[in-house]
Amino acid sequence: MAPCASPRRWHNVTAVSGGDRYGDIFSGHLRKRKQVVPTVAADRDLVVEDAGTGFCGAVVGFERTYDGDFVRLEDGASRTRLFAMREAAFLIDGTPVTLARPTPKSPGPARTKSASGSTKVEGLRARTALESRIWVEGVHDAALVERVWGHDLRVEGVVVEHLEGLDNLADRLGEFRPGPGRRVGVLVDHLVTGSKETHLTEGLGPHVLVTGHPFIDVWEAVRPSTVGIDAWPKIPRGEDWKTGVCRQLGWGTPRDGWRRIYSAVNNFRDLEAPLIGAVEQLVDFVTVGSGESG
Repeated sequence: MAPCASPRRWHNVTAVSGGDRYGDIFSGHLRKRKQVVPTVAADRDLVVEDAGTGFCGAVVGFERTYDGDFVRLEDGASRTRLFAMREAAFLIDGTPVTLARPTPKSPGPARTKSASGSTKVEGLRARTALESRIWVEGVHDAALVERVWGHDLRVEGVVVEHLEGLDNLADRLGEFRPGPGRRVGVLVDHLVTGSKETHLTEGLGPHVLVTGHPFIDVWEAVRPSTVGIDAWPKIPRGEDWKTGVCRQLGWGTPRDGWRRIYSAVNNFRDLEAPLIGAVEQLVDFVTVGSGESG
């Protein structure tokens, strides 16, 4: 802590010569003129001296009582005391000052969040797409990924394409030819041990990552409360799942049901955790791979 200024006594008196019994005839007027005391913002750690007691310390806080505003000072021995913030009650480098509470600093521009929860990038310009891709099984999967992660994918330059069925995966990989800097992330519905989906996605090489969720369809990866239901209905084996859901819920056709679901999803909080984790993992995989060279 910087030492406080020394002398707290100051004079505004003109010396009187031995032969001049009247001294300076203007000195009385000078003494009566009110001294202008500057007001200083009591920023934290500002070192001041209490003019009345000589206590010297740094500003560490404020308190307000029925008697007015008080500033708390802390000296070099970590002792603290409260002092009333009266006019000319403190000294800085021996000069009287009036302390005032500092004006709160205005906060910086608020950081808005994207639908995925990431910080939104404003003024985003179009960029060249990465060679890496994210593939999803169907149109509804692609639409939900775009709905929630669209901003993030545009920032990274990642293109999402749909396979129109997982059975097409092997042929598409043969055409795409994944490699260093040319990765493929695949999002799969109903990826559970022993399922057909699991067998179709094994042994695809280091430049292909398959993630997924355990739900029968991506619709089911939307939280039931998001669409105003308690739970997704159980559909008998052999019946088209989307058709059965719409029948039991009275949603009309699968097209009507999809409109209802899509309009209800606004951000990642409307989705189940397995889908969120799967997509985040794929985004990381294809963007990290973009820096590799062959």
